[in-house]
Formats: sequence, structure tokens, C-alpha cells
Amino acid sequence: MDFLISLLVLLILIPFFIVIFVLVKTDSKGSFFFLQSRLGKDGRVFKVFKIRTMTDVPRITNQEIFSGNSEVTKVGSILRRLKIDELPQVINILIGDMSFVGPRPCLPELQNKFNEDGVKRLNVRPGLTGLAQTNGNIYLSWEQRWKYDGYYVENLSLFLDVKIFIKTFLIVFIGEEKFLKKP
Repeated sequence: MDFLISLLVLLILIPFFIVIFVLVKTDSKGSFFFLQSRLGKDGRVFKVFKIRTMTDVPRITNQEIFSGNSEVTKVGSILRRLKIDELPQVINILIGDMSFVGPRPCLPELQNKFNEDGVKRLNVRPGLTGLAQTNGNIYLSWEQRWKYDGYYVENLSLFLDVKIFIKTFLIVFIGEEKFLKKP
């Protein structure tokens, strides 16, 4: 199912990607895609596709980038806010590295820090969106994210996937900050 849907989505997105390509290249020099090693099912490392949203300068690539980071380009900030920079991961879904829903693929070096819930995430393909991403995303600690990932793996169902997918669309259109839990 992931293969067929991702193929259809890619065909539909081609004109959109052309427009985004022009915007990204006009806004800053450098490549269109940003490739990064990520950890997949069974601990297999693969290259994840993203649209480059930052300036083309050498940097540490294993740090969280929050809103307002000075290295994020003008076009990049819009792409990040709307999660458009993640859309090329449909290519990863097409080739079987990822699924539409599942724990987000993390950096390989993070595997050394996994707790019991973190290890569970390796039992499924990583996803374009996941339970942790719809419940706080980068505002959560790794342990909190892994708790959501562990819950997801233990409770896999089409209903849960649909629920996560719908909430993802709401987050994209309304904004992630609206869904953050206040203490």
C-alpha cells in the first residue's frame, strides 16, 4: 500500500516540486536536496531525502533546528513551518526505507542512547509522521519521544495510523504550537 500511494503522491507532487526547486535555488545557493543518514527498521542505516532549508555552509548536522535559527533561509522557514521540506521522503517510502506513519527516523548515533522504548522503534519502518510528532515533536525529550514510539509499536493499527495522519494535517495547517500541551 505504501508503494502505490507514494508513487501516486510523487506523480502529483512533481509540478509542486518544480516550483519549490525554483524558490529554493532563487533564495540561496547550494543543492536542492539535503541527504542525511538515518536509522531504519532493524537498525539499518539509510539516506533520508529532505529539501534543503538552510544556507549552504558547513555545520554540525546532528542538532535540532528551532524556529528563528539564523541559518534557515527565508524560503526554508516557510517550507519548515508547513513541513514541505519533509515531502521528498515520499521517495524513501517508495523505495521501502520508510512508511507514511511510524516513528521518525533518527540519527544512527542516537541508537546508543535508546532505552527500552527506543529499541522498540526499530521493529517497524520509520515514518513520514508519527505519534511523537503529533504530540510535541522537537519540544519533547528523546525519552518522551521514545515513549510515544514504544506505544505506537505496541498498538499498531490502521485506526491509529489514520488518527496520526489526520492530526498531522491539522498541525501543518493550524501550527504545531497550537497542539503543545501547556504545563
